[in-house]
Amino acid sequence: MDAPAVFTDAEFYQRSFDPQEYLKEFYSLSDSQGQPNTFLMQNLRSLFEMFSLEGLRGDTLIDVGCGPTIYQLLSACERFREIIALDYTDQNRRELEKWLKNEAGAFDWSPVVKYVCELEGDREKWAEKEEKLRQKVREVLKCDVTKANPTDPVSLPPADCLVSTLCLEAACKDLATFRSALRNVGALVKPGGHLVMVTVLGETYYAFNKQVFSCLRLERHMVEEAVEGAGFDVKFSEVQKYLSDDIRADCESVLSLVARKRASITG
Repeated sequence: MDAPAVFTDAEFYQRSFDPQEYLKEFYSLSDSQGQPNTFLMQNLRSLFEMFSLEGLRGDTLIDVGCGPTIYQLLSACERFREIIALDYTDQNRRELEKWLKNEAGAFDWSPVVKYVCELEGDREKWAEKEEKLRQKVREVLKCDVTKANPTDPVSLPPADCLVSTLCLEAACKDLATFRSALRNVGALVKPGGHLVMVTVLGETYYAFNKQVFSCLRLERHMVEEAVEGAGFDVKFSEVQKYLSDDIRADCESVLSLVARKRASITG
């Protein structure tokens, strides 16, 4: 399979991205053949480790490019008092709201929640964690990472932490756009606050439901330099190889990164 000839833009997502099919395809802990979802489990372990780091706590966490998913918030919700989730497409935000409101037909995240609770030492606390997360997500807002204020016309007070998983590489057509988007979202974090990222490296596409979506092919140094250029100091950076013959994506490895915002861009 090849990447789309023209990078899939925001409007393509708004028109063509089906959140329910996406969740079915990528967010079960095992596939129809019973094979474990190593990509998801690896990312859950990385998020657990990163949100266990010293200083990763506070009042407000912003999730940029949440999509229709909650997995990226399962460890985070133990460390922050409130969460604001941001995504571009209306249908992703609606799908997320469905789970938050415990509506019929919402995706069943319980196997994933149980897995994270197991990492944290008590698998039986999964229902409690679901309830905690539902209470902590205060707002679900539209965002556009290419805007200087991604939540325009809403202005958010600077947050203690920003998490972004598998978002910017799919939203940015080239490195200049990626660097600019990181500066835009980085402005949502207060000085001394943190940025937590999970980013795929070496990927040009991912596919599901007979649709192919573009991905900006990144390398570790490109991401780290862009993070530094957005006013952050990288505190933790780890690359894990993705060894798979999965044809739904051509990902080579996954970068997990934590960075701390400097007191000033030049400081």
